[in-house]
Amino acid sequence: MERRLTAILAADVVGYSRLMGANETGTLAALKTLQTDFIDGKIAEHQGRIVKLTGDGMLVEFPSVVNAVACAADVQRGMRDRNAGMSQERRIEFRMGVNLGDVIVEGEDIFGDGVNVAGRLESIAPVGGITVSQSVRDHVGNRLGLTFEDMGERRLKNIERPIRVYSISLDAPPSGETSAIASTHREEKPSIAVLPFINMSGDPEQEYFSDGITEDIITDLSKVSGLFVVARNTAFTYKGKSVEAQRVAKHLGVNFILEGSVRKVGSRVRVTGQLIDGKKGGHMWADRYDRDLTDIFAIQDEITHAIVEQLKVKLLPQEKKSIGQTPTDNVEAYTYYLRGRQFMQRHSKSNYQLARRMFAKAVELDPLYARAYAGIADCDSFLFLHYHLEAGIDSILATSAKALALDNRLAEAHASRGLALSLGQQHEEAIAEFEEAIGLDPNSFEAHYFYARACVTQGKLERAAALFERAAENKPDDFQALCLLIPMYRSLGRQQEMERAARRGIERAESELTLHPENPRAAYFGANALATLGEKDRAREWAARALAIDPDDVLIQYNVACVYSLLGDLEQAFDLLERLLPNAGYELKHGWIKHDSDLDPLRNHPRFQKIMESIG
Repeated sequence: MERRLTAILAADVVGYSRLMGANETGTLAALKTLQTDFIDGKIAEHQGRIVKLTGDGMLVEFPSVVNAVACAADVQRGMRDRNAGMSQERRIEFRMGVNLGDVIVEGEDIFGDGVNVAGRLESIAPVGGITVSQSVRDHVGNRLGLTFEDMGERRLKNIERPIRVYSISLDAPPSGETSAIASTHREEKPSIAVLPFINMSGDPEQEYFSDGITEDIITDLSKVSGLFVVARNTAFTYKGKSVEAQRVAKHLGVNFILEGSVRKVGSRVRVTGQLIDGKKGGHMWADRYDRDLTDIFAIQDEITHAIVEQLKVKLLPQEKKSIGQTPTDNVEAYTYYLRGRQFMQRHSKSNYQLARRMFAKAVELDPLYARAYAGIADCDSFLFLHYHLEAGIDSILATSAKALALDNRLAEAHASRGLALSLGQQHEEAIAEFEEAIGLDPNSFEAHYFYARACVTQGKLERAAALFERAAENKPDDFQALCLLIPMYRSLGRQQEMERAARRGIERAESELTLHPENPRAAYFGANALATLGEKDRAREWAARALAIDPDDVLIQYNVACVYSLLGDLEQAFDLLERLLPNAGYELKHGWIKHDSDLDPLRNHPRFQKIMESIG
C-alpha cells in the first residue's frame, strides 16, 4: 500500500440538483463545455491531476500547495467572469476546499483522511469561495497575494480532530500593494508576526543564538489559543532585510509586529524587544533585558507574557503550563544544541562531526534533552549515509528511540527516527515516522527533506519532488531542496519547473556563500544549477571552488562529478566517481548513482557499466 502527502482540491457544484431539475440536458452540456474549455486548462496550467469527476464535483491532486490554491483562485475568479450578466437561476458556481494531507494510493485513485478533510472544507465554503486548512495557509504564506480570513477551529463531520479553517478572500487586492483586509475573527483575535531578532554581537557566528531565541518565542506564542501567530517560515523571509514594521504588518495581514535584538558577550546577554501596532506604527511595549546568560529562558518567558498582557489575551491553565516548559533548563546545553544545529546545516563530513560533538556535549550537560539526542541521531545518519563512518544502524535507532522516549510529541525526533529506519531499509516504518513528524509540525523542513531523500533511494521520484517542494517552501533560505529538485524534474520531464528551481537555487546558494564562503555544499549545488542553465564557465568555477575547500570529501566529489557530467566533461566525471566509490555510503551507491538524472550522459559508457558492476 502506497501512502503519500499531497495537496488536494475538492470542488462541488452549488445547487446541482436544482439545476438538473430545471434543465437536465442544458446543465450537463454546460458543465461539459465548462470542463473542457476552461477548468481542464487551468488544472493543467498548475500541474494538477484530476483524480475523479463525480457529475456535480471533482477531486484534483497537485504537486504543491501553492499550485493547488493558485488553481482554485484562478478557477473561482474565472467563474465570476463567466457568470457576469447571467441570471442567478442559470449560473454554475462552485464551492472549493484545499487540504494538505496524507492519502492512500490505489491505482489512479486516492483515499484517506487527507481527502476527507478536503471534502469537508469544500462543504463549508461560501458559494464561489475557497476554504483551506491551517497547513495550507502556512505553506502558501504571502506568495499568492491572497488574504486568508481565520474562521477559527471547526469540528468537521466524521473528522476526529478539530481543524483550523481559513477562507480565502478573492475580493482583496494583493497584500503587497494595499492593506490586507482582516476578517472579523482576526479582529477579535489579535494577530502577530515575530520578525527574526537581530544579532548585535558583532560576530556573524553568533547568528545561531539570535535565531534560536526568535524561534522559541514564536513557539511559545503559538501555544496561546487566543493569538494568531505567523508561522516561522513566513516570518523568516524578512531575515537580514531592512523593513518597516507597518509595511510588514500590511503585507502579512496582522495587527502587531514583535521585533528585537540579541547581544551575547561572554556570560552576559542583552535582549531588546518592541511590540509595534501594525496600523498606527506606534510602540505599544518595549523593554531591555541585561542579564546573565543563564537567565535566557526567563527572558523568553517574560517577553511572551508581556506580549500576552499587552494584547489582553487570556491564557488557559494548560497554556500557562506549556509556555513555562522549556526543552532544557541548562542554558549551556541549549547553547551547544543551537551551535550544533548551525554546524549540521552546513553539510560536510567535518561539520557533521563538529555538530555531533556539540549535541553530545548538550546531552552530557542535560541527559534529558530530547532535541540533542535527535541531533546526534541525524549526524550519525548522515555520516553513515555519505561516508559509512561512525555509528551503525542499531546505534542510530537506539539514539532516535531515546529522543522519542523523552518527548514523543517532538516532530524532529520522529523525523530522525524516520531517517534512521530508512537507512536500515525499513521503509514502511520510516514512512509512518515521517508522516507522524509532518502531522505534528507541517512546517518541519527536516521531516520533508529526510522523507524526500528516502523516496529517491526507492526510485519514487514524483513523491520525492513533492516533498522537496514542501521543504523548499518551509525554509526560505535553503538552497538544497531546490537544487535537489533539478534532477527530479529532469527525470519527470518537467522542463520549465527544472529551470525555475535552478534559478531560485542559484540565488539562495549565492546568499549562503556570501555569509559562509567556506561552505562547499552551496558551491557544488550552485554549480549544478548553473550547469543546468547552460552557464558553463561559472559552473566550472563553482565546482572547482567546492573541490578546493575539501578535495577528499565523498559528497563533494560525487556532486562535482554530477556537474562535470552535465557539462560534458565525462573523463573528469568518471575519475571522481571511481575515486569516491571505495568510501561511498549506501545512499550514494544504491540511491543516487542509480537514479540521479545528472549522470544520464554517462550511463551508456563502458566505464559507467563497470561502476554499476562494482556496486552490485
